[in-house]
Amino acid sequence: MLTVGHALTQAREALAPHSETAALDAQTLLAAITRRPRAWVLAHPEARLTPCQHRRLNRACTRLAQGIPLPYVLGRWHFYGREFALTPAVLIPRPETETLVEHALQWLRGHPGRRRAADVGTGSGIIAVTLAAEIPDLRATATDRSAAALGLARLNAVRHGVADRIAWLQTDLLAAAPGSYDLIAANLPYIPTAALASLPVARHEPREALDGGPDGLALIRRLLAQARSRLAPGGLLLLEIAADQGEAARVAALAAFPKAEVRVLPDLAGRDRVLAIAIPGA
Repeated sequence: MLTVGHALTQAREALAPHSETAALDAQTLLAAITRRPRAWVLAHPEARLTPCQHRRLNRACTRLAQGIPLPYVLGRWHFYGREFALTPAVLIPRPETETLVEHALQWLRGHPGRRRAADVGTGSGIIAVTLAAEIPDLRATATDRSAAALGLARLNAVRHGVADRIAWLQTDLLAAAPGSYDLIAANLPYIPTAALASLPVARHEPREALDGGPDGLALIRRLLAQARSRLAPGGLLLLEIAADQGEAARVAALAAFPKAEVRVLPDLAGRDRVLAIAIPGA
């Protein structure tokens, strides 16, 4: 039977031609397959794998070598300290989106009377589920055009114990969403169409979750237009944007909300990442 140490060596060597993080990928795979922390895998090279675990590792390495992203191979990924189920029907969660979530949570904690939220284009549900898990009295609506995405988001909400506080709606942005919301948050597609062909991310992640139109802001402008009648007085709209879209996004926001306070907020690397639109109260 193969030991953990030998399995790590074999997986690392198999992945080295295809990944710049072959050693880390091998450790992460083996940790998932053995259902142990990565630290345990590194500390127990003498432990033995079962034949089933060895076969699963080989299959996973083959898929990675084919270019399939590690989170899809694992079927799960972490976001804001929680593990989320994942399929190729949705985008892979990224650390940049945690910037949006941090600002949303800060605002919600500072406005305890504001507890109606919408997550537009929810995907795997990471924004809606995280906000509901962190704010116990939050009521959220999560929308998406994809039935597959909504099904996965529901699964993640059940997994984290917040399914009873999130309403799911298959619609285009906020088109069929009822009522108004104190907080609207969205990580919509923002990559310009012409740029997709040269990006590795477009090979495996759903194009409809990446393609933001000619300048990357097409869906964002549509949501801004819809949000004019959906954002409650005194509410906040948060949108994730690309690092080079700050000024164009700010101009679009002011066109839709001329009386709003519009800010472009940086991520941890100091790059423009979140468009924040705060409208006056009633």
